[in-house]
Amino acid sequence: MEAVRLIVVSRRALAGSGDMDEVVAEAWQAQALAQAIGSRLAVSGPPELRGEALGLTELAGRGCGVLDAAPRDIADLRAARLTELGDAREALLCLGGLLAEVGIALVGVACAADEQGTYWQCMEAIDAADESRDRVLEMLRRLADRDHGVVERGWATG
Repeated sequence: MEAVRLIVVSRRALAGSGDMDEVVAEAWQAQALAQAIGSRLAVSGPPELRGEALGLTELAGRGCGVLDAAPRDIADLRAARLTELGDAREALLCLGGLLAEVGIALVGVACAADEQGTYWQCMEAIDAADESRDRVLEMLRRLADRDHGVVERGWATG
């Protein structure tokens, strides 16, 4: 399935999650999807995105690692259904939105948490989602620079 379609499915699932466990599970799914998209961009994306994409893969992996919500069945792992990126810019825009929504949803879970373990798990996951989103925004900036003829040093190419 194409990246944007998977992101839309994830956004709907996050919006429809009812209890804390469902929100945490959807946050995990979103981070796994960010990791898969980052990995795909690092391997076959535009050259100017590959370093940031590798960083996204690592940060999203950390986001999955702090959340104890991996699906029991591989068939339930949305990221495993990623078959193509499609337009990198569109995928990154949508992914940035998803990661922002994950952070907001996790703030709600953290505020409602009865135990400190859940609270701190959410705080670490919020931090990972925020850092992952920062990487996405940096990749979007690099794409914009490329499209406007700006090279790394900031000089116009013509």
